[in-house]
Amino acid sequence: MSSLLVETAPAKINLTLRVIGRRADGYHELESLVGFAGAADRLSLAPGTTPQLEISGPFAAACGPVNDNLVLNATRSLGDRMGGLTGGRFRLEKNLPVAAGIGGGSADAGAALRLLARVNNIGVDDARLASAALATGADVPVCLDPHACIMRGVGELLSGPVAIPRIDAVLANPGVPLSTRNVFARFEGSRSNVENIGHVPNRLDELIAFLDVHGNDLTAAAIACSPAVSDLLTALRALPGARLTRMSGSGPTCFALFASASEASAAARLLAAANRDWWVCATTVG
Repeated sequence: MSSLLVETAPAKINLTLRVIGRRADGYHELESLVGFAGAADRLSLAPGTTPQLEISGPFAAACGPVNDNLVLNATRSLGDRMGGLTGGRFRLEKNLPVAAGIGGGSADAGAALRLLARVNNIGVDDARLASAALATGADVPVCLDPHACIMRGVGELLSGPVAIPRIDAVLANPGVPLSTRNVFARFEGSRSNVENIGHVPNRLDELIAFLDVHGNDLTAAAIACSPAVSDLLTALRALPGARLTRMSGSGPTCFALFASASEASAAARLLAAANRDWWVCATTVG
């Protein structure tokens, strides 16, 4: 085994998001078709004893106190469930914006658990990993084994892999962090989605039509918290070749889908040139 192990932590993209209702404990039941982007953080682990974390990259300063980072929280959570856990020194290259609706911290935690599984010779289907993931955060289970799927409950109920095409996309963030808690507090119960997710098409044109019917119920609440989301969606809709635009998760990151990589790249350049304070990334989602 190499002394340095590496995992990518891809951005989680909510292609759809339906708020079904609120539970007695205050959490909301959701249904979401989730895909993962090529845009990602990078996490490495040098196996050792005491868990440590170093953070670099363009969004390192926004990560907050290191000891509260989800990478270390996930490590502690797995250690509580597995005696004699081998940890070590983590190094996180933070390429994804923080508090952005694309599960960056959860993706990092999922990557940390995969690295720890490799070091400690346990399978990714080990029940202790799943338990540690859910204890770390609601979005961590889906990021533990990142592939397109349908996420339900508060994030703990996952379908098997869903075969969707890898779609060329532009991700954009206006640089205004949004609290998930605040967005849900502004959610008034109005729904853009009235039907459960059924069969998910695996051809691009059919998938775009499917996504057009199944929206993101939190969009209006996010706009109420931050009008920048509305401005961002308007800018994405105006991009040449944009097939569908949507907010991911509780925002503020939004995305536009395209028919080709060349269209997505050209659109990303156009959007970035007009909005130099925004984070803009041409990538794929699938």
